[in-house]
Parts: sequence; structure tokens; C-alpha cells
Amino acid sequence: MPTTATIGRPADTALGQREREVLHAIGCGLRDDEIAAALGLPEDAVAGHVARILAKLGLRDRAAAIVHAFDCGLVVPGHGPRTTGPRRDVGRMTGPRVRISLLGPLRAWVDARPLELGHLRQQAVLAALALCAGRHVSRQELLDGVWGMEHPVTNVVPVYVYRLRKALHTGAPRTGTPRTGPLRTGDGPDALIEHGRCGYRLVPGAAEVDVAFMEGLVVEAGAAVRAGEPAEAVRLCSQALDLFHGEPLAGLPGPLAELERLRLTERRISLVRRKAALQIRLGRLAEATAELYALSAAHPLHEPVAAMLMGALFRGGRQADALSVFDRARRRLADDLGVPPSGMLRRTYEMILRGDEAGLGLTGTAS
Repeated sequence: MPTTATIGRPADTALGQREREVLHAIGCGLRDDEIAAALGLPEDAVAGHVARILAKLGLRDRAAAIVHAFDCGLVVPGHGPRTTGPRRDVGRMTGPRVRISLLGPLRAWVDARPLELGHLRQQAVLAALALCAGRHVSRQELLDGVWGMEHPVTNVVPVYVYRLRKALHTGAPRTGTPRTGPLRTGDGPDALIEHGRCGYRLVPGAAEVDVAFMEGLVVEAGAAVRAGEPAEAVRLCSQALDLFHGEPLAGLPGPLAELERLRLTERRISLVRRKAALQIRLGRLAEATAELYALSAAHPLHEPVAAMLMGALFRGGRQADALSVFDRARRRLADDLGVPPSGMLRRTYEMILRGDEAGLGLTGTAS
């Protein structure tokens, strides 16, 4: 166990959560490809984490990182994958990996080969499992989330799961995945969807899901901000935003997909605002303004985005353009919703009229 003396060491203060996980895996003796499989990351992302860990901690090579992982208490001698066998909580695969993308139309690949996932309801079942991050989802949850109040007459969930298992089949045996119930029809050593007493789930670690990867990048960006590295936070926000390729879960039916579309769309808006606020702090005003213009065009009724764009334009000496953004937003709100601008948007307008740049502050920094 880590001692009190080691808790404040650089591994706990200088590194983000994902970097600590990678350092732990390095200390356990895992190669980059093994770390990628264990943490559900692309191998090149692991290499990037390793390089940043060495730079942040001032370590000369991987051997020094292993020593540091033990010194700071991240790894305890005798407790790790090299001495206890494969980790039993990650569902590692020894062959091709499946990637699932939800930040746009649902897509999946085995390595670079796209998979045929069937019709939309079947795809919605897969999306529900992928969104639940390895936990079991009951048949009732799937029915409610995919069909809503209009449940199918026949018991189609097992049929869809069977078809999805075939579609996601890689032929690669999994190792180190504990079962939580008896083996059911269609469950095999290479099945990516398993059925236990509590329902169905994607085997943890058996597939890379872009939503989980995006959230990990958001956490790392927050850690970079707290470590005083805004440029690194901007880079991580950009990497997270690059994962979006259209409307999340586009075209998928059901209440769950609709709620997740709204949540993930708002997550993207929050990420752009956060990135823009950091760019403004770094003096990269033109970049921030361009991204906020594009975001405002896509979401013309989103008042916090309009307010942030107005502030960025005003800081760039474009007061008239900032006031024009207010006028456009006011007209759209009146025409589309029949409401006046919110107090927040009116206050931004009044501060710009007064030339009160200090009062504008930096919005959009929420995680």
C-alpha cells in the first residue's frame, strides 16, 4: 500500500487520471500493445501518454518509470499482471479488436474492416450496451430504451443479441474475463456480448467505444488545466472533438437514443466552449472566434454560445460584430420560440455597449 510519504509524490500531482493508469500498467511490466488492450485505448495514444509521463516526471526511460511507479506506491510488489496472470477485470482479447463509434451514425469495425450491424432497432440495442460501459442491461431496460411504450409482441431481444454476436465475431478468444452467471446459448469464449443473471453486457475491455475515449480525454484536459498546462488542455479538447462525426447516434430509434443524442450534443457544445475559453487565455483569439462562430451557426438558439461569441468579438476589437450577434440571437429567439433574450445575454450586450471587457469574464470553462 502507498505510505503517507508517497501520496504527495509527482505521480499523484503532476499526472492526470489516465496517465496514472498508464504509469501503473508500465510498473506492472505491460507493453504498449498490452496497455492499449487493457485500457481500451489506441496504441498510438498509449505511446503519447508514455512520452508525456516521462517528460512530466523527468524520467529518462521506461525502466525509470517502472522504478518510479513502485517508489510512489502506484504498484505494489507482487500485485500486478506479470505476477498474478492476466487482469480479470478488462476482458482482454488476444486477436483483432472491435471499435464502436456512437458520436455520429453508429458504426463498428474489426481492425479496419467495417461491420454490418443490421437494421436500426438492432443497432439501437448495441448502442444501449455500448453506452452502459460494461454493466449488465436487463431485457426490460432494453425494451424500454429501444422501443419505449410500444414493446414488440415477440421476444426479439435475444434474437437481436444473437445477430449482434455474429456481426461482432472476431474469432479471437478472450482471456481473463470472469463470468457472472451460467453460460447461455450463444455465449462462447469469443462472444463480445455476454448474458448473465442481470441481463446483457459488452464484455469489459473487449471493444473500444468512442464515447468512453472522449470522456477520458475530457478528464485529462481538466487535469491539464489544474496542472497549469492550458495548451495541452486545448490539444486534448481538440482530440475529443475530432471524435464527433455528425449527430450522435444519428437515426437510431427509441427514448434512450434520443436522450443520449441531446446529452452528447450538449457535451460537444461544452467542449467547444471550454476549448475557446482556453484559447482566449492563451491569446489565440482568432481561433476561438472562428470555432464559436461555427458553433453559433449550428446552434443559433443557444444563448451561452452567443454570449461567448459576443465576448470574443469584443475582445478582438469588433464591437459592431458583437452587437450584431445579439441582434440575430434576439430575432431568432422571438421568431422561433416567442421569447426575449435571457438576462445573461442582455447583460453581455449591456457590458459591450459600456465597453466593460473586465465584466465579461471567461465563460465556457465548465468541465
